[in-house]
Amino acid sequence: MFIQRAIKEKLLYLATKFPVITLTGARQCGKSTLLKNCFPTYNYVSLEDLDLRQMAESDPRGFLQNFGNFLIVDEAQYVPALFSYIQTIVDAKNEPGMFILSGSQNFLLMQNITQSLAGRTAILRLGTFSVDELSAFNPNLLDLNKFLFTGGYPRIYDFDIMPTDFYPNYIQTYIERDIRLIRNITDLSKFVRFLKLCAARTGQLLNVSSLAVEAELTVPTVNAWLSILETSYIIYLLKPYHRNFNKRLVKSPKIYFYDTGLASSLLGLGTSEQMSTHYLRGELFENMVINEYIKSQFAVGKEPNIYFWRDSNQNEVDLLIENNSKLQAIEIKSAATMNPAFFKTLKTFQSISNINSESMAVVYGGDLNYQTENGMFVSWKNMKF
Repeated sequence: MFIQRAIKEKLLYLATKFPVITLTGARQCGKSTLLKNCFPTYNYVSLEDLDLRQMAESDPRGFLQNFGNFLIVDEAQYVPALFSYIQTIVDAKNEPGMFILSGSQNFLLMQNITQSLAGRTAILRLGTFSVDELSAFNPNLLDLNKFLFTGGYPRIYDFDIMPTDFYPNYIQTYIERDIRLIRNITDLSKFVRFLKLCAARTGQLLNVSSLAVEAELTVPTVNAWLSILETSYIIYLLKPYHRNFNKRLVKSPKIYFYDTGLASSLLGLGTSEQMSTHYLRGELFENMVINEYIKSQFAVGKEPNIYFWRDSNQNEVDLLIENNSKLQAIEIKSAATMNPAFFKTLKTFQSISNINSESMAVVYGGDLNYQTENGMFVSWKNMKF
C-alpha cells in the first residue's frame, strides 16, 4: 500500500529547479518509498548494500557513470567521496533533477553537502506519517490513544506490525547502525537507558545536570548524546520564546520526540488501552500536536519557527508559532471536551503580548472545531495552523 505524502508536490517542484535534491529524515520514515514513487524512471541504489557501497568507495567515478545521471542514491552519507564527483558532474551539465540523495544520518549527510554541494541542492525533510496523511488514506485509523501509542512509522501500517514488535527492533537497529557510525559508544545498554530517561521527560523542561546524574553520565556526554538524537531525528528541543514581555522567562528548552510511538515504546507501554491512564498522556498528546505542525512545515520545505512560553509564575503557552513577526499562540489539552478555562493562560499571554483572539487556539482531544470569542477550539483530527 502507498499512502500519499504531503511533501510530494514540493519534492517534484524542486526537482525541476535544482540539479540535486536531498531528502533527509529518520530511519524508516518512508524516504525510499516516496522517492521511488515520485521518480519511477530513475535508477535506484542503496548504499546500505555493502557490495554497492564497496563499488562506490573503490571507484566513485565509475560507479556514477555506470548508473547514469538520473539517479537516486539512498543512504548517501555512507560514501562521502561520491559528493565531490556528483559536484563535478552537476557543474559540467547543470540540469535539474540529476541526482536525488537521501539519508537518515543528517549530521553526516549535511557535512558532505556543506563541503561539496552547497548551492547546488535543495534540502527537504520527511517526518513519519501525519494525522492528515493517515486520515486521507483511511479515517478509521484516527483513534487518539491508538495513534499516540502506534505513532506514524510507515512499516507499521504497510505490514500491520504491532508497535510492541516494531519499536524494540527499530531501537536496536538504530543503535547498531547509526549510533556506532557517528560516535564510538561502547556501552550500548547505557545508551538505551539514556533514551528511556529522555522519553520519561517528554514535554518537560530539560535539566541536563539532572539527566546526567540519573543516567550516571557526565554533562558533556549527555550533551553529545542529545546532539546525536537530534541529528538522527529521534528528539528535538523546543526553545523558549526569546522576547521578554517584561517578565522573567525560563531559559531551558523542552524535550520532545519526533514520533510518539517511539516515545511510548521507550516508556514501556504495551497496549493503546494503557495510554488513557498513563501519567504522560497529556505530554504525549502535546508532543503529537507539535509534531503535526513540524510535519506540515517540512511538507512545504520550511523551517518550523516555533517556541513555547513560560514565565516565573508558571504561566505557560505550549506552542508559539512565529510567521513574519506575527505570533500564533496555541494551548494543547488532551481532554475530549471543550472547556472555556483552557483559554486562561492564552488570555494571560494576550494581555502582555497584544496578540488578537484570531491568533489564539486550543487544540484538544475532541472531534469538533468551534469558534469562541477568546479563540478557536481545534480538533486534533483537523489541525490547520
